Amino acid sequence: MTGVVDPPGANGKPSRAGAARRQSTIPPVTADTRLPRDAQSILELAARSMFDLFANASEGMMLVDRQARVVWINDQYRRFLPALGFEREEDFVGHPVSSVVQNTQMHQVLATGKPILIDLLTNRAGTFVVSRIPLRDEAGGVIGVLGIVLFDHPETTLQPLIAKFARLEQDLNEARRELASQRRTKYTFASFVGSTPGALEVKRQARRAALSSSPVLLLGETGTGKELLAHAIHAASPRAGRPFVSVNMAAVPDTLLEAEFFGVAPGAYTGADKKGRDGKFKLADGGTLFLDELGDMPPSVQVKLLRALQEGEVEPLGSNKLVSFDVRVVAATSRDLMQMVRDGHFREDLYYRLNVLPIRVPPLRERQGDIPLLIEALCEDIAARGGGPQLELEPDAQALLLAQPWRGNIRELRNVLEQLALRSDSHHIEAAEVAAVLREAGLPALAVTPAAAGPVANPLPPASEGTGARLRPLAQQVAEVEHRAIEAALAHTGDNRTAAARLLGISRASLYDRLAEMGLAV
Repeated sequence: MTGVVDPPGANGKPSRAGAARRQSTIPPVTADTRLPRDAQSILELAARSMFDLFANASEGMMLVDRQARVVWINDQYRRFLPALGFEREEDFVGHPVSSVVQNTQMHQVLATGKPILIDLLTNRAGTFVVSRIPLRDEAGGVIGVLGIVLFDHPETTLQPLIAKFARLEQDLNEARRELASQRRTKYTFASFVGSTPGALEVKRQARRAALSSSPVLLLGETGTGKELLAHAIHAASPRAGRPFVSVNMAAVPDTLLEAEFFGVAPGAYTGADKKGRDGKFKLADGGTLFLDELGDMPPSVQVKLLRALQEGEVEPLGSNKLVSFDVRVVAATSRDLMQMVRDGHFREDLYYRLNVLPIRVPPLRERQGDIPLLIEALCEDIAARGGGPQLELEPDAQALLLAQPWRGNIRELRNVLEQLALRSDSHHIEAAEVAAVLREAGLPALAVTPAAAGPVANPLPPASEGTGARLRPLAQQVAEVEHRAIEAALAHTGDNRTAAARLLGISRASLYDRLAEMGLAV
């Protein structure tokens, strides 16, 4: 139909001026010689009845000829003429439809011969729901177009339908935004908190890795921040604008890992999606694929992963077509992959394929100087998520946290702080509250003898020594707490260095290094 297909009129009768000429342009129903005479008559009657029905029930009708000129409008349509800018019908009828109706699509229907059954048209006269139907001669050629205004003021007459579509469109946009946010990185290098030499070295190596397209292998204990670094590497890389897709090997059943990686062809097996499903390699195309808990990958998938990385192609389950991809792989594991290779649990060729840029993320006990910064950052995040005030730890409470081995690393530290936020009636945290949470969490008590009760009973110089004694460099205070913890562990184990190192959660070599710093014989 047209623009105002164009506006409507009242009784469907043509105008008196030139009525005979305009009505003669309405094509008769084409005779079908295959039908019996009575059936043909019924068909012609039905066609006329339908035309009369639309002419009277619609908000307006118009006809254009094969040259796209307006040749007829009904009474309902005439009421739109003033709004369209025409005082007389003669100024409208007989002119090209595109010159009298703004935004009309009648000429498109003439050109293609395809109807436009439902459309929204907006022009000077308002917004309308319209239909445009091609008219054909006996040979099937398009000789004109019938335009019908189904509704005017659709914002009121079609309000329930419009509101429903508006809600659906809003839901769709929200789903798209959510999906896009999940495909973007959550963290940057600023999110990796730490200023100790170990933390700074990790960030230096990761920044260099971000500039390369080679695979990165993040090694370290659980909870040290490997996933955070993977996000940061992607965010600082040339692929930052592309998807970041992660796969946790430990969270996906072995039987589904292949489908998760490579995708599934339509109808590949009973219960499969009829439209098929893209795998993680395809979803990450152009971006970064993060393989978390790499050491948990079953051998059967290791073979196919190696081939995919070598060829840059995957074959979805149930398909015989190869799908190309371009991804940068970042992998992470808390396991000793080299030992797994020696034991035959991890493919050596895959190990060397992924171990191109290895980065070891140190455990928290090896960068205890970062704990105060981490406590502050974690408390700030916990408060922001929970909507409550930020925790403020008293010096003795913070020193108690500094003395812990943190075998769960930053994740364990966060858990303790979250418990403190939920249990405490005040945002000022005392040492007794920290000790209670640590005790219930089953963390080892480092001060087990009266002679070495330093870290718990007196982690900082007493108040009698004056405020100036407390206001010393943080590194010095941390070193004192560390020394007291080592002395307590040695006293508890009868000077057994191996047992003391195990109790403290550090390697024997690290213990010897600290003993040397303390000036004790090793």
